[in-house]
Amino acid sequence: KTARAATARRVAAGGSAHTAAPDVRRTANLSQEKRLAAQRITTDLLARIGTLQGLGLGYLSLDRSTPTLSPGELQRLRLATQIRSNLFGVIYVLDEPTAGLHPADSEALLDALAPHLDALSAVARSLAALDALAALADNAARLDWCRPRFVKEPCIEIEKGRHPVVEARLAESGQPFMANDCRLDAKRRMLVITGPNMGGKSTFMRQVALITLLASMGSFVPATACRLGPIDAIHTRIGAADDLANAQSTFMVEMTEAAAIVHSATEHSLVLMDEVGRGTSTFDGLALAGAIAHHLHEKNRSFTLFATHYFELTDFPLRHERALNVHVGAVETGEEIAFLHELEPGPASKSFGVQVARLAGMPAPLLRHARLALEGLEAERVARQPQIDLFAAAPESADPSGTAHAPEPSALAAAVAALDPDMLSPREALEALYRLRALQRDTP
Repeated sequence: KTARAATARRVAAGGSAHTAAPDVRRTANLSQEKRLAAQRITTDLLARIGTLQGLGLGYLSLDRSTPTLSPGELQRLRLATQIRSNLFGVIYVLDEPTAGLHPADSEALLDALAPHLDALSAVARSLAALDALAALADNAARLDWCRPRFVKEPCIEIEKGRHPVVEARLAESGQPFMANDCRLDAKRRMLVITGPNMGGKSTFMRQVALITLLASMGSFVPATACRLGPIDAIHTRIGAADDLANAQSTFMVEMTEAAAIVHSATEHSLVLMDEVGRGTSTFDGLALAGAIAHHLHEKNRSFTLFATHYFELTDFPLRHERALNVHVGAVETGEEIAFLHELEPGPASKSFGVQVARLAGMPAPLLRHARLALEGLEAERVARQPQIDLFAAAPESADPSGTAHAPEPSALAAAVAALDPDMLSPREALEALYRLRALQRDTP
């Protein structure tokens, strides 16, 4: 309206409407920087508020079927809706100037917003922070979260810890979540976790990481009690994925992530290793898993949750005093299996892989074939000689590349290597034979 009034005054003063056009374009050019800045800020504000509203509802686990909202939910939803409605006209004009106000009015609106860019930015940041804090506080009050305690000594002690996402999903179907404890300190820095697939190993590991992360960001945590020492980082090697675009196989990605962890984890880090070594052959994977566990225990000395299906690794705590065996429970009745999802002391007895395959819908003939093959493999393993020590430290003479130096040859071997039978006379050959026999008697 201001721009149109100015044009009318120019026409009344003897000018023409066309002479006003260059002035408007000049004004637009002069305010281009302000216009772009205002557009970025207001668009960002709307995006933040839209995300804010979505995050708030997500934190509260609401959906379209929810019949009622709590007072806190209503207040946040109403606030976000009001702000969104008030700013919708501004964003509409910015995105579609010809469908809303006159271009000159749009310029005037943007010029009016320009002096308040700092305030708009502060409002956007404050609203985002407020909503995140309000959502965390609301969860703490409704879901019986506890306030974590921070201490100076190194420890991660969680009593009745729960995974918030899995717990919410189970609550939708009326199922309870099995809470578990986790205790790590200066004398116990590694848990070797075994048990069946689908038994809850990964859930337990991730809930420990989530509780540690929530506590570190200032939130209450889903547990009965929580006591944490200094934590400088959370390192994870979980899941299987490749990176074909960069010519990295699944196993290469796994080893790259594991290498980053052993190079950077400290005694104040939390490390999650989920079935490391499974992407290659059995012996290679087992050897690498044992070496990585040894390095984390002896060199990094990190708080480590090490889940594995290699039962040979359950001997690890026998040689490493700061490691402990635990397993997730399961009960087998005939061909059926029931997962208890409860963490129990000691190693698991088996992985129940064939039973899990049955739950997945594998054909019965295939399962019978697998079960017979499994029985044969287990019988063969029992008949084998005692296994090699996977956790013995590498000899001092080992090459840095991982290849051990060949041992020095014995005196007998050196004497045999020095002989050239084609150049010996019968008498010299007989004398050499006596010398070799004497060396053989002297060799222990």
